[in-house]
Amino acid sequence: MVMDINDIRDYLPHRYPFLLVDRVLELELGQSIVAYKNVSVNEPFFNGHFPHHPIMPGVLIIEAMAQACGILGFKTVNKLPADGYVYYLVGSDNARFKRPVMPGDQLRLEARVEREKRGIWKFACRATVDGELACEADIICAERKVA
Repeated sequence: MVMDINDIRDYLPHRYPFLLVDRVLELELGQSIVAYKNVSVNEPFFNGHFPHHPIMPGVLIIEAMAQACGILGFKTVNKLPADGYVYYLVGSDNARFKRPVMPGDQLRLEARVEREKRGIWKFACRATVDGELACEADIICAERKVA
């Protein structure tokens, strides 16, 4: 199931400059997702991280993986942010960064459902660039109804 940016905006409440998923290439409900983030030198965080050697902050790589997890969760339970639901990033474990992510890179985001219980999801995630591991982490998200 391929999703373009217009579809993604239906499933994530984030907007510029914090929408960090550009395309979904594969999605298997309740199982896994493969998505991309195209990293551009025009990203606002590169102004300060770092001006002469731009590197995508690790916390934003984690956030991009978490957003991919949110899409998978929303699609799996057939809910939308417009219906008053949100996925919160509530934890990450075993995060490891293996290579810097720089302008021009295409960050491939992969997430696999480890378990789900009462709206708490655990995902095994990987972010790669050209097949090379950039980051891996276990990500925990909580589905909540908001007012």
